[in-house]
Amino acid sequence: MIEPVVHIRSPRRRARRLVAVTSATAVAAAVLVAAPPSASAAGSSKSTARGTGGAVASVDANVSKIGRDVLKRGGNAADAAVAMASALGVAEPYSAGIGGGGYFVYFDAKTKKVSTIDGRETAPAGIGRNAFIDPATGKPYPFTPQLVSSGVAVGVPGTVATWDTALKRFGTRSLKQSLAPSIKLAKQGFKVDKTFRNQTLDNADRFRAFPDTAKLFLPGGDAPRVGTRFRNPDLARTLTSIADRGPNAFYRGALAKEIASVVQSPRKDPASALPAPAGSMTAKDLARYRVRNQKPTKIRYRGLDVYGMAPSSSGGISVGEALNILETYKLGSGKRLGRSLHLYLEASARAFADRAKYVGDAKYVKVPTDRLLSQKFANSRRCTIDARAASTRPVPAGTLNGRTCGTVAHQEKADTENVSTTHLSVVDKWGNAAAYTLTIEQTGGSGMTVPRRGFLLNNELTDFTAVYDPADPNRIIPGKRPRSSMAPTIVLEDGKVKYVVGSPGGATIITTVLQILMNRIDLGMSLPQAVAAPRASQRNTAVTPAEPAFIAKYQKLLAPFGQQLTPSGDKLTSAAEIGAAATIEVGKNGRLTAVAEPKRRGGGSARVVRD
Repeated sequence: MIEPVVHIRSPRRRARRLVAVTSATAVAAAVLVAAPPSASAAGSSKSTARGTGGAVASVDANVSKIGRDVLKRGGNAADAAVAMASALGVAEPYSAGIGGGGYFVYFDAKTKKVSTIDGRETAPAGIGRNAFIDPATGKPYPFTPQLVSSGVAVGVPGTVATWDTALKRFGTRSLKQSLAPSIKLAKQGFKVDKTFRNQTLDNADRFRAFPDTAKLFLPGGDAPRVGTRFRNPDLARTLTSIADRGPNAFYRGALAKEIASVVQSPRKDPASALPAPAGSMTAKDLARYRVRNQKPTKIRYRGLDVYGMAPSSSGGISVGEALNILETYKLGSGKRLGRSLHLYLEASARAFADRAKYVGDAKYVKVPTDRLLSQKFANSRRCTIDARAASTRPVPAGTLNGRTCGTVAHQEKADTENVSTTHLSVVDKWGNAAAYTLTIEQTGGSGMTVPRRGFLLNNELTDFTAVYDPADPNRIIPGKRPRSSMAPTIVLEDGKVKYVVGSPGGATIITTVLQILMNRIDLGMSLPQAVAAPRASQRNTAVTPAEPAFIAKYQKLLAPFGQQLTPSGDKLTSAAEIGAAATIEVGKNGRLTAVAEPKRRGGGSARVVRD
């Protein structure tokens, strides 16, 4: 019997068309005007592009055009990635922005070195272990909408520091140059589509609870109408300040105090029933924020070197462990397809069991990264898999003592990581590459906008385990970063970039990246086919959430193995998509294939410098 599985809604992404801008003076927080009837060629939303000279992929046509233009004018992959990320905060304000954080993975073609920047949000110094417990009841606050719409859920943002660090370490342009396109986009605005309106309406009750957010995103009490132009002059001014003064404009001074004030005293409508519990973040927390420059994870798969993000993200470890398990099998299409998909699900289940047991912020808990990514450990997990039958799930975590087939009992905790994230991929003409996943967590983040600043604050701390457990690697600790599933990935072949892969989707990010790599490397699909193929996301649950197209196509193949599938999404929405990838492949003679989603979340946008 197939059991229903309820998921938090996967927000749709957009590939908007950039239209000719009519001049107007913006005086309100957000200005809406009728959009011109026709779009320029610059705003096409092609999801696959092939060519040379550099390539970009993202969820938004405006953003991908900005990245392509940076490359065309001589900027490198880091320059383009920062410019695109800033533009995503304008065009995708419910998924990303300066109020959030993320992970940046970079390959330097000259040194042939992969480096990473951990720009994850941190818990403030004053947070308590019972921060998510309602003192009135002694129980955790209800997750939605109470906890996600609160000051206590807001982590110290890391996005601006990530941009500054990426440009200083890898870039050729200044922060001011890199933010100029997004400042222009915020001033001129973008054309509102159905998805942007629907996302706003989905969050209308939360947004109305916070007058500053309602003023920005619900002008006149309604979501922006399809076909109008959404402008955000407040955000343009904020980005201009950061461009002129650097990251201190965000982390020190007036803006830092304003952010802390909103977190400590949420600006809530007195008539709203939303409790919006206060947080403890101070201006000092913002001033103390630092990104972490750290080594990437690395595993070897089918002769390729796969690099990912180390903890605080679990993405690199989980993708790497699953690939190490799959390395021991001969996978393929045709007669092998059913068995290959079965093994993909079983390997993924074990990777999730082990991440829950062992992975957290490595600065605060001991994470056995090398052990989890060793082939010896993968072999000990492989021997718990029956290649002919599905395991009884949840499966226990693996032991670290080297015993063959060893497992340890482990109590699974509910996964609260949300899906409203975004990703961009870049490769430049020199062979440098960037994979950057960034987020504000919930669709619309915490729902709280900093007054007259034009951006939403994250609710990233909800990724911590709500109830404190001293044995839980993801327990709340002041200064700690909550565990993430973000998995920006760069794959090298003979010391050169082969693939750049990443996706939004909360915990489904891991399975999306894993499945795309398997589709491309093992199942004989082209990169466009690998991205478009239907997905399933086994996260150590009794049944596997899968897109309806995956169920229709593969349920009969997987039935003999005892794999049970259930439609992804939830009963309240029709959002059944898993992930929204942005990928690039480098072929012979430097030929580039950039691939974004053709349909999921409205479709993405891929660009190359020379077609």
